[in-house]
Amino acid sequence: MKHLLTTTLLALGLAAALHAADTTPLEVAGLTFKYPATWTKAATASMMRVATLEAKVEGVEKPLEVAFFSFGAAGGVKANVDRWLGQFAPEPKAESKIEEIDAGGTKVTLVTATGTYNDGPPMGAKTPKADHTLLGAIIPAGDNNVFIKLTGPKDAVAKLAAVVRQLATSPFTK
Repeated sequence: MKHLLTTTLLALGLAAALHAADTTPLEVAGLTFKYPATWTKAATASMMRVATLEAKVEGVEKPLEVAFFSFGAAGGVKANVDRWLGQFAPEPKAESKIEEIDAGGTKVTLVTATGTYNDGPPMGAKTPKADHTLLGAIIPAGDNNVFIKLTGPKDAVAKLAAVVRQLATSPFTK
């Protein structure tokens, strides 16, 4: 009985330590991103991703993925905004909004697009998903850019919009 109690306490302590590690700030391309304690770091599913966070949203079965990419300037801001908007079916036309915000002297570009999102790998088959939103951010990081991308059902992404905005500017706020 004593051995079982000790083992259980050690397992609980290890689980708590692992969970605490999940909420540590995320380092990408020399920038430190702060995210809510309710979000967790997840395995990165793609060679192009440098990090993935999972955000649970009430009413949505699976957590939404907030993906981080960093691979140089990668064509610049406009090319990436155009590529993101191009991931939506042409009809009906996606509603989109592009804004530049000042984050402590650094210009962060935020992109929001809603419509039929063509989900899938860059060179592979796509699955059209109606009423989906892409929320993205392009953040300069020296010679690189950091790209943050969240896609999912329109209502679920809307619940995370303010938090993603804070996430994108968190490296530049005290």
